[in-house]
Formats: sequence, C-alpha cells, structure tokens
Amino acid sequence: MMRAPIARLSVVVALISGCTSAAAPSDTGMTPAASAPEESTTLEGSFAVADGRELHLVCKGEGSPTVILEAGDESGTGDWRLIEPAISEVTRTCAYDRAGIGRSDPASGCRQLTDLVGDLEDLLAAAEVPGPYILVAASGGGFIASGFAVERPEEIAGVVFAEVPKAFLDAPPDIVELTSCDNPANIEHRDYLQVEADAWNTRAEIGDIPVVIISNDYGPEAEPGAASNVVDQQGWLVLSSLAEQVVVESGHDVTTNEPEVVIDAVLDVIEASRDDG
Repeated sequence: MMRAPIARLSVVVALISGCTSAAAPSDTGMTPAASAPEESTTLEGSFAVADGRELHLVCKGEGSPTVILEAGDESGTGDWRLIEPAISEVTRTCAYDRAGIGRSDPASGCRQLTDLVGDLEDLLAAAEVPGPYILVAASGGGFIASGFAVERPEEIAGVVFAEVPKAFLDAPPDIVELTSCDNPANIEHRDYLQVEADAWNTRAEIGDIPVVIISNDYGPEAEPGAASNVVDQQGWLVLSSLAEQVVVESGHDVTTNEPEVVIDAVLDVIEASRDDG
C-alpha cells in the first residue's frame, strides 16, 4: 500500500511497509445483486475534475449501493487488486487514482481536505457514478473518505476503514518537513498533517449505517506510538451508532496481508445496507 517514506504518518514512520503477497480471498457465500448482462459492465476512463485536470476511474460489476475504494497515501487502483474482484461480483465497485497517482493528472499547490473531497465529488459526477455509496478506505485514504461522508451523509450507505489511524496531531519538526506540500517526494502535493487533523476534528455521526473499523494490534512489543493503535482508532466509531471494530494482528497493510478480512467486512456492510433498504 504505502511505498514512499511520507506514506503513513499517524502512528510512527517506522510502521511504513511495502506490499507483500497475500492469501486468496475467502468464499463469503454471497450472491451478486443481479445477474451479469452479456455485455461488459466495466467503465474505465479519465474524467474531468477541477482546473481541467483528469482523474482515472475504473468501475466494475453492477448493483446498488456503489462501493467506492479509496486507497492509502500515494496509492491508487492497484491497491485493490486483491479486494475488488470479490466485491464487484456483488455490486458496482469503483476505484480511482488521485491526482498525481497512476494515470491521473498531477495537481499543483498545497492540497487540503476540501480539494481532495472535491476531486472525488467531481469525478463521481463526471462519470455519472450513482449513489448511495459504501466508502471503503485504507490507511490515509480514510481521512478523505471521512471528509466526503461528513459532507454528504445522505448519500452514504456504509463505511469500511482498513487501518485508518488517528490523525498525527503533534508531529515533530522532521515529520512536518517530510510531509510538507512542497517536499519533492510528496507526489500528491497533499498537506498531509493538516488533512488528517481536519478530517479527524470534523468527524461526526453519519447516521445509523453499518460501519466496520479494522485495526491492527501491534502487540506488547509495539513502538510507543503504535501501542495504542487499536484504542486510538476507536475514535472512528463515532461515524455511526452501529459501528464496530475488528482487530487483526497482521500489520498495517491489511488489504495486502489479510484481504479476506476486508472483503468479509465489505460484504457484511453491503448486506446490512440492503437489509435496511
């Protein structure tokens, strides 16, 4: 998921890790919402957002609600290669590359939470991707998903967070410099610390919707900043009165290390949202 040194900030920089091979997704037993038509239901292309830029989007499957996959810092559609196939068998599932990632145009300036949420809003409108939405986010992508959900609660049918930490609210000077918008390594030009703080400080109840927060327990030998990770992530439970937490022990990159856990959580949220009408 996160490959560059600025990728995951909210615990400690030492927790950043690269992708490894993962087990195959488990068979959940759920059936698609509708039988697949003869023609392809895949939508793939680049769509205009603010400032004339284009973002690349891939949607597969059919059915409602639509699952929106929000990747971790500096990651895009490829982050979901172990997750998307199982989900798109059940409902419409869309992943995209944020500005500066993959096949999307770069952005300039110092990108704030409103800019990132605005890009997602513009993309869904331009590609005519219908709601309601289930937001599935990994790591730093969760701050964007939270901002989107708080701004448009009436369109959100559910949320799944995979290791989305508490915001890094008291960063030392070296981390501030490392994550600055003008750092050459910051390909998203994202004001990481401010985006995290804004999303964390404005999180609020979206409604009585299914929400699953997947959190990693680093165990008794954890670094000081990681020891409270499970407790810290309980701050996201405020998103819904129905929110629940699932604890894993496989590391930060849950979408790679335990994709079946993420798949099961998403399918449960889809089913619950459909039961609720």
